[in-house]
This record gives sequence, structure tokens and C-alpha cells, in this order.
Amino acid sequence: MNQPSNVDRQEIDKFNRVANLWWDPTGKMGMLHVINPLRSQFVFDHADVNGARVVDVGCGGGILTETLAKAGANVVGIDQSDLTLEVARQHARQGGLDIDYRLQTVEELVALEAGSYDVVTCLEMLEHVPDPAAVIDACARLLKPGGHVVFSTINRTFKAWLFAIVGGEYVMRILPRGTHEYAKLIRPDEMRRWAGASGLAFLRSASLMFNPLNKSFRVAPGREDVNYMASFVKRA
Repeated sequence: MNQPSNVDRQEIDKFNRVANLWWDPTGKMGMLHVINPLRSQFVFDHADVNGARVVDVGCGGGILTETLAKAGANVVGIDQSDLTLEVARQHARQGGLDIDYRLQTVEELVALEAGSYDVVTCLEMLEHVPDPAAVIDACARLLKPGGHVVFSTINRTFKAWLFAIVGGEYVMRILPRGTHEYAKLIRPDEMRRWAGASGLAFLRSASLMFNPLNKSFRVAPGREDVNYMASFVKRA
């Protein structure tokens, strides 16, 4: 079977290797559990997900996806790591959650369900694909007019390289080594340009600011620092 064109097999292999770590809050994916309440609140601040049709693009093990489901969303989670999706399915079953997890790219999903989602989330995924602009465009095409999308990624700056890659992966080891490649990181102006070309209007951004002394995060509205989030609405 041919590999989808906008999938990096090496990136998928990375996540297959750590599939069993997703729901260990003390393991190498533990920081995702720490920041999930902050990221999910950013989503909730921009979109009412209760009763909404939502897709979590690049859902991984389902940490955010489950939060969306618990908030009342009718949620689909898509990813390209089959091992990770199986972990997500098992955890959702254990929690009695009805989540539709699919081994599917966002481009494949939009070919089937364009214009049918109220909310799209795509967190920490854009930096792991060959063509992030195509992912942003597909996310836009999934939305109904007036629908909302939230992206998060890591900025391509020296500070981001120093803190997220050197500090996060090699010094403090709060992420598995090799999780990120500097050349694949995305500047905020690039994201906004791609989003605008796809019919999305920028709303606001915020950054997750890390305190290395107590290993905690806070949200800084309006900042586009190392790890940043951005919300957009689809133009009518």
C-alpha cells in the first residue's frame, strides 16, 4: 500500500516506539498531561465544544481527545501511528468514552467529510509532517463556515532550539530525544500566512511559558514564544 504523500514514516516510527508511554503521567510523555488543562482551556475559550462535531488531528494517545469528549464533543481522533491509536482506543474504552479513532490523514478525511466539523484541533502535529501548509489547508476545508480551529506548535527560533530541543529533550529529558527537528519548526508568521491563504481569519495567540525551577507552565496571552497556540475562524 502506498504511503500517504504528507506523512513522514520516520516521524511515525518515533511515535510507534513510545506508544505505550502516552498515559503514564510520570513518564516521558508526562509533560503532555501537565499542559493539557492549559491547552484544552485555550480551545474552550475560543469554541463551544459541547454537542459540537470536533476532530482532533494528530491525536496521539488521546490526551486532548478525551478531554474534548468529556466536555460533550462528538469527537473523531485521527493519527498515523497505529500502535498509538490502539493505546488511545483501549484507554477510551476503560473510561467508558465513545471516541471515533481512525488511522487516517487529515487530507484523507477532508476528501470524505469536507465542511462538516464545527471545531478542529491540531496540536503539536504540524512540525512532524513534510508539508504543514497542506495540513492547515485541510483543517480549514474540514470546517463549516464560522467554525474554529486551534493549532499549537514550536517556534523556529534560537530560543526554541535551546529550550525545547536541547533543554527539553537532552538536559531535563521531559520529552523523548529526537522528538523535534529544528528545521521543521514553524514561525507564527508562516502559520498565519498559510492559514490566511486557506480562508482562515486569525483570532489570537498565546504561549505556554515554562518555569524550569518547578517544572510548571503558565499561559501568556498574546505571546508567540517557544511553544505557542493560535486560534482561527473560517470565513463565511
